[in-house]
Amino acid sequence: MSSSSNVFAILGLFTQERPVWQPDEINAALGYTRPTGYRYVKELVEAGMLQKVSAGHYALGGRIIELDYQLRQSDPVLLAAAPAMMTAAKRSGYDLVLSVLYAGPRVIDIHRANGTENLVLTYGRGRPRPMFRSGAPKVLLAWLERAQLVKIYAQHSQEIAANGMGQDWAEFRTFLKNIRRQGYYRSLGELQPGVGAMAVPVLNADGDCVGALAIVGSGPRIAEESDAKLFRWLKAATDDIQVRLKAS
Repeated sequence: MSSSSNVFAILGLFTQERPVWQPDEINAALGYTRPTGYRYVKELVEAGMLQKVSAGHYALGGRIIELDYQLRQSDPVLLAAAPAMMTAAKRSGYDLVLSVLYAGPRVIDIHRANGTENLVLTYGRGRPRPMFRSGAPKVLLAWLERAQLVKIYAQHSQEIAANGMGQDWAEFRTFLKNIRRQGYYRSLGELQPGVGAMAVPVLNADGDCVGALAIVGSGPRIAEESDAKLFRWLKAATDDIQVRLKAS
């Protein structure tokens, strides 16, 4: 990894379960020498990405909150999706959730429009989701290029098999091809008991997948809806998003 990658790797250590770290613990976790690790921590503190919470103890810094605000105000995908999701939520009565994939690989939700059920969802904006469970991650994987999928499979083959996505590369590839051919993935209780969803890709004007949009509701209610009806609501929303992205 480059030195910049080494610096940013430190930020990946901070989690909800482990929000505070000491420099020597960081060095041990990432294999950095003491002088190098301490220099990286100093640079992150100066950039506002880390902050000292007590002597020798560090947590994530306020600059991250500032960047999140800037992202909410300027992300083209989010700005295009938010009004379309609100319209779909009002029409359908279901929640709409927008998820994205980034390097890792990781999947996070970046926006939610509430319907009428007052659902309490386990995952929300910014909390990493399981990579191989439920609709949004599987849709995002299905629209990746082959080279990216080969790398992901090599790193996560056991987890992929455990989640019923294929016992080998060929089965995994076929599983994702079937999702792409169908145009959506419907799940029930995969991510959270008692909750169902259908997810579709969000495509930009060039046909690139920039996110996954899911319509989410209680399991019994989702189970009663036809695929055609759920897909119709989602298609209207993604068409609207695509038009807004092109205009922006």
